[in-house]
Amino acid sequence: MPKAKSTSKKPTKKPAKKPAKSATASRNKSAGFTAEEKAAMKERAKELKAAANKADGEADLLAKIAEMPEKDRVIAKRLHAIVTASAPNLAPKTWYGMPAYADKDGKVVCFFQSAQKFGARYATFGFSDMAKIDEGAMWPTSYALMALNPADEARIAALVKKAVS
Repeated sequence: MPKAKSTSKKPTKKPAKKPAKSATASRNKSAGFTAEEKAAMKERAKELKAAANKADGEADLLAKIAEMPEKDRVIAKRLHAIVTASAPNLAPKTWYGMPAYADKDGKVVCFFQSAQKFGARYATFGFSDMAKIDEGAMWPTSYALMALNPADEARIAALVKKAVS
């Protein structure tokens, strides 16, 4: 008797299902750092390498000021003069590519942020938590600057002196 042909078929392989992309994964791609933030982080990495090599902080600071648009450059130069006269114990340096002034431990006390740096409407002069500018339970830590007049300069000088007192 002839053998009967097997009617069973070989199982076909189904393509493996790809996992669906999570909503979080797609959000993370679009909610990443901006180009300006990435540039600031790269500047900070360079600063840390330079600090390890004992580079001249004031020369770096002045170079960054020289790169600024004229309006910001004028303010930054004036602030540099005010801070160095008001608190000669603070060391000029750059911090995230911006002019900053640090205490003897290298911790930033105050800094300038160019309006152009992040496409802002105004430049900013700010204080870190190292600054001793506390006033009660709430106080300003940064100031918007469109220009500087003698009264503004006197106020900044007083704030810087207080910050390091």
